[in-house]
Amino acid sequence: MLLNQSKHHLFVMTLLLGTFTMSISQSSLSTAYPTFMAYFQLPASTISWLTTGFMLIMSVVMPLSPWLMNNVPFKKLYLSLLCVFAVGTLLIILAPNFPLLMIGRLMEGFSVGVLFPSYQSIILSITPKEQRGTTMGTVGLVMGSALAVGPILSGIILQFFSWQAIFLVFLLVLITVFCLALKFVQSPLQTTTSRLDFISVIMSMGIIGLLYFINGITAMSWHDYMNWIVLATSIVLIILFVRRQFKMPQPLLRLDILRITNFDLGVILTSLSYMSLITITIIMPLYYQQILGLSPLWSGLSLVPAAMLLSILNKKSGQLADKIGFKPVMLIGFSMFIAGWALLFISSDLKNVWVDILCTMLIEAGNSFSMMPATTLGANSLKDELIPHGSSIIATVRQVLGSSAIVLATVILGDHNFKAVFLTFMILEIVAVYLVIKIKDYSHEAAD
Repeated sequence: MLLNQSKHHLFVMTLLLGTFTMSISQSSLSTAYPTFMAYFQLPASTISWLTTGFMLIMSVVMPLSPWLMNNVPFKKLYLSLLCVFAVGTLLIILAPNFPLLMIGRLMEGFSVGVLFPSYQSIILSITPKEQRGTTMGTVGLVMGSALAVGPILSGIILQFFSWQAIFLVFLLVLITVFCLALKFVQSPLQTTTSRLDFISVIMSMGIIGLLYFINGITAMSWHDYMNWIVLATSIVLIILFVRRQFKMPQPLLRLDILRITNFDLGVILTSLSYMSLITITIIMPLYYQQILGLSPLWSGLSLVPAAMLLSILNKKSGQLADKIGFKPVMLIGFSMFIAGWALLFISSDLKNVWVDILCTMLIEAGNSFSMMPATTLGANSLKDELIPHGSSIIATVRQVLGSSAIVLATVILGDHNFKAVFLTFMILEIVAVYLVIKIKDYSHEAAD
């Protein structure tokens, strides 16, 4: 269902404001770890579960998104997710101990996990195909900016207020979004009642185990057999989940669409783009502090130019994709990735913060020309009724590979081996260029 221009604009803006706020919550807590450690008298390994637990619950509920969208009117679903997130945030603000804080954080993760693929599906469904590049460019602006802005915002708030103020800001904004959603959000998709396959839900828990293993691999002992049991069990569950989806007449997640030309490439390319984005936002603050000797505050502020450029270019890249097609735009984006990582590798011996900032800007600019165009390429390869399944697959794979990228970078980094990290991700993006070249010219057309 397509909306008129005025209703479409207000609908999308309301969705994006709520998503932006929730997205910031995903990345904002890393700056506050020392504060939480002092407040609750807990080690960093425990406090890190505020991010790890959030990510795990977020990833495992993403496959539920298509079923929820098919069975629950979108307005009711969106308002419910806002309420769950707000209650979780309020619980965090009032939490007298860490377990209650963790419960609130898991509630936030649940809301974000369902919302991420859902809102992208809705926006794609209500946008004419010839305008999707521009609209998804705005979506990319929200996702990329939130990832970069989160640590900066929390750092500024903590400079003047207690850690509870971070969540109070989220709560106040979401109350505003809830009021706007009551008026402007609609339910543009038809819903049908279907049975939730609990066996598939249980099998999808393998994603949690896999992510748990990936995130803990740098700290675990190779002689700890329990970790290997978790990994083996998780892989078995994921294999059973995949087999079940192909056999069921009404699967929880339509994995068969991965056979559709260009959708498969869209999934891989958006993930490769996200891997570079999340790595640069985590590795460069460490580089600035450990190699250049900058303070934590200045290392965070050094990311601001790149974040601003990412925000500016996202919409421009979407408009360009609508005009000249997704393939040439993505070639520009992944070429920027390669150039940025290569220049970091070459210039790292100079130890010049301004050169490093320019390289970071080039890499984040590459993301604006690649991640959302790749997502839109994938969506345009599908029939409209398959878009929710496609969005869920893209979001889940992107999350798993994003986590893997952080671990990969951390393992390679070792004792300040930043050049090896820069070289590794340059090679990954060279692979991405090869995949872009394989995109079929009819990428704008829906699959039969």
